[in-house]
Amino acid sequence: MKKPAIPNLKLKLLSVTVILLLSLFNPASSQDLGNGFFDHGVAVPISNHRGTVATVDANGRNVILVWLFDHRGGYGLLQIDAETGKTKQFPVPFTLDKPYGDAPYASLLSSKNKYYTLFNNNFAEFDPSKPAFTFSKESKPQMAMGMTEDDNGIIWAVTYPNSGLVSFNPATKEFKDYGYLYKQNWRQYPKFVTTDKSGWVYFGVGSTASQIIAFNPLTGESKPVLDESERKKGTAFVYRNINGKVYGQVLQGDKEGWFELKNGERNKVDKHEYNPKQIITGSQSLFHNKFRNGKKIEEVDLVNRKLVIEDPKTNTSKTLSFDYESDGALIMGVGTAQNGTIVGGTAFPMRFFNYDPKADKIINLAAYDQFNALGKQVDRFYFGVYPHGSLLEWDPSKPWVNTKKGADTNPKFLAEGNPLVYRPSRIHSFSDGKTIIMSGTPSYGSTGGGLLFWARDKKAHTLISDTLIIRDQSTLSMVNLSNGKLLAGTTTQPGTGGEKKANEAELYIMDVPSKKIEWHQAVLPGVQNYSDMISGPNGLVYGIADSKTFFVFDPFKRAVVHQENLSLKYGNTTSAQSPRIFVSGPNKEIYILFIKGIVSLEPGSYKTTMLAESPLDINAGGDYLNGRIYFVNGSHVISYKLK
Repeated sequence: MKKPAIPNLKLKLLSVTVILLLSLFNPASSQDLGNGFFDHGVAVPISNHRGTVATVDANGRNVILVWLFDHRGGYGLLQIDAETGKTKQFPVPFTLDKPYGDAPYASLLSSKNKYYTLFNNNFAEFDPSKPAFTFSKESKPQMAMGMTEDDNGIIWAVTYPNSGLVSFNPATKEFKDYGYLYKQNWRQYPKFVTTDKSGWVYFGVGSTASQIIAFNPLTGESKPVLDESERKKGTAFVYRNINGKVYGQVLQGDKEGWFELKNGERNKVDKHEYNPKQIITGSQSLFHNKFRNGKKIEEVDLVNRKLVIEDPKTNTSKTLSFDYESDGALIMGVGTAQNGTIVGGTAFPMRFFNYDPKADKIINLAAYDQFNALGKQVDRFYFGVYPHGSLLEWDPSKPWVNTKKGADTNPKFLAEGNPLVYRPSRIHSFSDGKTIIMSGTPSYGSTGGGLLFWARDKKAHTLISDTLIIRDQSTLSMVNLSNGKLLAGTTTQPGTGGEKKANEAELYIMDVPSKKIEWHQAVLPGVQNYSDMISGPNGLVYGIADSKTFFVFDPFKRAVVHQENLSLKYGNTTSAQSPRIFVSGPNKEIYILFIKGIVSLEPGSYKTTMLAESPLDINAGGDYLNGRIYFVNGSHVISYKLK
């Protein structure tokens, strides 16, 4: 899409500044938690929708049903009166798993005006005419990726990660869990499900290799439809046509044609017109906006708590305010910016936040998707963004202007790592002062992530694949060596929905200018993740593996000179999509963030001491600023004041 012209950039920046001053500065009201810990508040006090539908209540009034999601997971359902904006909020009728609950990835509004979902190992029915949750039942893990309603009004859901299948009869309240129907050595995304006239159920699986499973509820028979030679990377597609027939594809959007599915069998069709039966269902982005009386939802804005209803008959719209309870969005991690503030990003919704310790205030702004990884070099701060592995450069000394690809914004879009770096795990400042390195796992269904190198002086990027690094692995941690080389640690974790192929993670040494690997080895047998590393004295490198094993590596001897399982003393370290476990103090002090507290590390002796047990779990790291260590508890920015 072509970027619209900005007639006056100064006016644009002034406008952004005014918006910040008027609406986005929130007093953090920091609270003393005792023992040196302080809670600076919720960074982003906003929830995200995970399915929104327009319908009616018992009196025929237009209402909107919204699945609510914050750092706890899918915690409730919001019912909004579309005429007044008045709301009723209903907590989910089951316990959320700790530390974070799951969330809806699919939902369905039935022909009988009941709203369904399955997540957190529980199936649920909500009736807006009551209004209340009217059914809940535990199922095999974990969450529905696809849902449908058959000709008899029975609700079907197919689940991640093992192609589980359940059914629910709203008339009899009979719930059936058919268990897992298809075995693979990777986590399966069954996004599409439908039924034929005879009652057979079909669902399409992805992402490592597509497949369609046919299931007969009467006999319990299930079978794959595609031959192994036909399967492709991605997700197979099935749907019910208005002609009553079920059609499928080896891959959604495939140009090789369609086939009909009937009584568990597959038959090729020469002609096909895509014309799906209308069932109100979809993924977490489901947005059914049409009311029965013709009115439409133009907007349900959970950020600004604003609702806009359109009436096509009168060509008018109405804007209403509404409210809801939220415990805030999940913080991915925190870092210290050059302007003396603590910054980070949240997931669902994707927001940037900035905590100013001097003013004790937090602002939050729209982010360019999910800020997974954080890092800085000299005068610039960098964000590694999921999805698509975007690399952004932010100048903290200048006003924030929302990122647009190809535009002169702040942060500025620099490059994209997709498909080799899709879910960033680390932003690293190389020792030459002009190179930024971003690592991460690859795109959905893939195995082995690459590295993206950004040359600040040349304003250009280089992207290399795992085949030039360590095949079938991704880089998770990096540290500069005193000889100008790069030491990095890998993870065997594949891309989302991908197949794990490597048996052990490795350390490797790279010559960055040439991008050549000079050495690599699985130095700790059985380790799957080199979670984080930091430079120690005498050229040694300290590291954490698998969130529990402390090790010391001598890059000149290329050998581990010390290792210890710290989980026996302190439990596991904190972990996140971008681990920030080590925190360095102003005088090269080293601290390690564990879930239950902060541990100090004595360089040279390798002695560790629990510095302070945290009153709240440390869910993500971690940086130092002005005598404090900052970290994350769910949606809250927390700090510990060093003594």
